[in-house]
Amino acid sequence: MQSFWSNKRVTVTGGAGFLGRHLVSRLEGYGAQVYVPRRRDYDLTTLDASLRCLLEHPCDVLFHAAAYYGGIGINQTQPATLYYTNLVMGANLMEAARLAKVGKFIAIGTACSYPGYLEGLLNEEDLWAGPCHASVVNYGLTKKMMAVQGLAYKRQYGLDSIHLILTNLYGPGDSYNPDRSHVVAALVRKFVEAEQAGAPSVEIWGTGKPVREFIYVEDCAEAILLAAEHYSDVATPLNIGTGVGTSIKELAEAVHAASGFRGKLTWSVDKPDGAAFKVLDISRMKSALEGWSAPTGLADGLGKTIAWYRANKAQADEKW
Repeated sequence: MQSFWSNKRVTVTGGAGFLGRHLVSRLEGYGAQVYVPRRRDYDLTTLDASLRCLLEHPCDVLFHAAAYYGGIGINQTQPATLYYTNLVMGANLMEAARLAKVGKFIAIGTACSYPGYLEGLLNEEDLWAGPCHASVVNYGLTKKMMAVQGLAYKRQYGLDSIHLILTNLYGPGDSYNPDRSHVVAALVRKFVEAEQAGAPSVEIWGTGKPVREFIYVEDCAEAILLAAEHYSDVATPLNIGTGVGTSIKELAEAVHAASGFRGKLTWSVDKPDGAAFKVLDISRMKSALEGWSAPTGLADGLGKTIAWYRANKAQADEKW
């Protein structure tokens, strides 16, 4: 990839965030000239600021990794903010990219966009097979609309773009704030704090039976850059994941082992489980990315994540 990215002008929205940092680090390592817009300079929820950003910092490739997101709490208390912020950011940036003649637009989507009541391996062709789950519709639908906009802009204006659907990310730099954290970060914080406090047990919601998929953030960043280089089908989104299902029980036990916590796990089986099985079908990804697969196994990834969290706990806990 180094020859492809060398001296390319690249803009990464959300480049100071969880995923964005890893994209920027890799791009700079490959010799790209990377620009990261900051909100104090460009409010990307307005078209004027989005266009000004891309005219003042022309780029060959634009990665739209910025998003306003969070856990169930934010989805319940701020549904309008989630919807408006993500919808207008995506719409404005793609319109600005068209006007500024950006070479390629990489839309970073989410598995939350898949129909909420489908179970099993989720294939890209399933994306429009039903509505998003009610708990995440205000976020998932706005990301899915970028796929619609990308196809429309290709047909009318010739803008090149691709839409990538990411599975659950984890790793260094994630949000460990209870209002925003997802399951891996929440478990890491819970077990590390229990170990530090000498607590006798850690409570986990549900039965532990649901199966989900997790990809280490550095692996995901690598896959995104490969997709930007090799994938060009605007009409078909591309799943980015591991294809490996892990039950919540297995995940909790893996975090338990990696954290050094010696107490017990207790399960609040009266709490909701959610869908039984949700894992991405990555057959198209493997074909498009020339056989690439995520190199970091869950145990190794959790070990790196926990080590990072311990070393940066105060800062990580304060991050929104």
